[in-house]
Amino acid sequence: MQAALAPVVLEAKNLVKHYKQYSGNFGLGHTTIRALDSVSITLKQGSTLAVVGESGSGKSTLARCLLQLHPFESGDVLFHGQSLMKLDRAGLRKARKNLQIVFQDPFASLNPRMRVGEIVGEGLVIHRLGTTGEQLQKVKQMLERVGLSADDVKKYPHQFSGGQRQRIGIARALVLEPEVVVCDEPVSALDVSVQAQILLLLKALQKEMKLSYIFITHDLRVVRHIADEMVVMNKGEIVEQGAVEAIYQSPHQDYTRGLLKAIPGQE
Repeated sequence: MQAALAPVVLEAKNLVKHYKQYSGNFGLGHTTIRALDSVSITLKQGSTLAVVGESGSGKSTLARCLLQLHPFESGDVLFHGQSLMKLDRAGLRKARKNLQIVFQDPFASLNPRMRVGEIVGEGLVIHRLGTTGEQLQKVKQMLERVGLSADDVKKYPHQFSGGQRQRIGIARALVLEPEVVVCDEPVSALDVSVQAQILLLLKALQKEMKLSYIFITHDLRVVRHIADEMVVMNKGEIVEQGAVEAIYQSPHQDYTRGLLKAIPGQE
């Protein structure tokens, strides 16, 4: 299916999110930070949309608002055309099974007191999918799909390298067989050689499981390798969007040109 003809699986319409930053004596003074300023995006089925920008641009806030992890002032998020804002608690829980996230820090995002089998299988327990034996079998299969061993279910996170921990995080997100995965800076905490391995894994799993990705990153070096389309954010606003190659070849905004020039090896 060509990306241009693919149906939209996830859409954000005019999202607005504000934060108050307190200052002064006793925190009585404050300024309002517009983390998202009427942001709209569309994610096509089976494709990858990269959301890029510097720290503080609003890209991670967007990720969490899309997944309903953060409330927002106004706007809407649609999954297959259905407003997530209009779902009741049971409906939102069902939708969340299909909307998963891979976090940035593979060291902080895994509970050190839980075994890997418990971490990866937690979602299956929450959503009551299968018997205990079936859940364990699915966890083992998922670990093998991300390049780990079925025997790793018995181990703890500290027994793994950073790259292996991120594979555990990916297994946790994918064990529920979601349609959409938000990858929030998933390789930024890893060595360059390990980054390449994780990106290749994500691409292979996308093809195998027919996944749609929103890929949050500040590193434009990885965007060409992973994404079909991209949006560029600055101070809570989208300043440019379109096909990745088109933006790389002919960026319209000075801000985007600056980001591209900052890529190591670029003139």
